[in-house]
Amino acid sequence: MVIASIENTFNSSLHIITQSFLIPVMAVLVIFFIYSLINLGILIAQYYKRKQKKFDFKHFIDQFLMESRNGNTAELSNIIESAKISRSHKEVLTTLLTTDNVSNEFRESLALKMVEDETINSAKNLEKTDIVAKIAPAIGLMGTLIPLGPGLTALGAGDIQSLAQHLTIAFDAAVLGMASAAIAFIVSKVRRRWYEEEISNLETLVDTVLEVMK
Repeated sequence: MVIASIENTFNSSLHIITQSFLIPVMAVLVIFFIYSLINLGILIAQYYKRKQKKFDFKHFIDQFLMESRNGNTAELSNIIESAKISRSHKEVLTTLLTTDNVSNEFRESLALKMVEDETINSAKNLEKTDIVAKIAPAIGLMGTLIPLGPGLTALGAGDIQSLAQHLTIAFDAAVLGMASAAIAFIVSKVRRRWYEEEISNLETLVDTVLEVMK
């Protein structure tokens, strides 16, 4: 009798705990979905901006090397400033261009550090959408399973209307979770390709500046 009472109390406690997660889980799913849609919109805007301001890599290298032969540092700075690359990448190149009073070893170490920092910043920009892409299905599964308990109870009691309500919540949670994950995955995938291309270009541009500064 005592064991049965303890078991009932334990089961009731578990039920209350799991059901208390329903509202937070659904709120998180809505936030994930809205966040994913916002990032999708930003991605589309970035795509058209990149298409309009495509960086002519070869032209930049040729122009930079040609001006470097004249020894005009101010003109080299203008070339970097007018390049269609990110502001942070311009700062990396400009910083290296102004290190004419240090050793080549120190300049190379500084270049490596700044490129690594840019790589880390790119990874940070992908963290949030990566998290949504990986966690949203799990949260969606939680939102699917939590209403099934009361739904099965309602089914046992013959309450079809209550069962339908709980199943609707479960399906909505599954759809929100999968949709959020799919959108976030696409955003992260495209941005990762962009960042890898930009870092690759930056490494070559840094090597060009280092070669000029020798």
